Amino acid sequence: MSFPDLSPALGAIEWAAVGAAATRLYMPERATRDLDVALRAEDGPTARERLKSARFTYQGELAVGGSCWRTPEGFAVDVLECREPWFAQALKEAQSNRDRQGLPILPLRFLVLMKFQAGRVQDLADVTRMLGQADDAVLAAVRALFAQWLPGEREDLESLIELGRLEMQQGAETGP
Repeated sequence: MSFPDLSPALGAIEWAAVGAAATRLYMPERATRDLDVALRAEDGPTARERLKSARFTYQGELAVGGSCWRTPEGFAVDVLECREPWFAQALKEAQSNRDRQGLPILPLRFLVLMKFQAGRVQDLADVTRMLGQADDAVLAAVRALFAQWLPGEREDLESLIELGRLEMQQGAETGP
């Protein structure tokens, strides 16, 4: 699937894909009807003005902080405005972590942390699939990030890792 590149509209504002466009870098692609991106909350007002100037159509506010837009071509875009203390580092690293299309993607450890904190069913399903395919070095980085920012969630993280591994084993056993 091809997603719109927001760089021309947002200019120098740093942003990163965080939804299905991001997860496809770490697991098989899943269908989606929108592009979910995140930027620093302090860049939110400027981003909104730039999107309006680029003829994006404002659709409303997101319950989690941010806004919904439509590109001039009609593609849905959700812009999350993040305030988490770890997000600045995640966004910085995303600028050099690009997918084949060239979109900036949150590094896996930060994407897992963000989706875990969101706690929605689809986000947790994405987490298990991504972790189920991750190698030991990547899992160590995820564990270290959780130890720093969500130390009380280690047991839940380990459960998600195990569920992801089991899902990957079942997929391999029932494959073609």
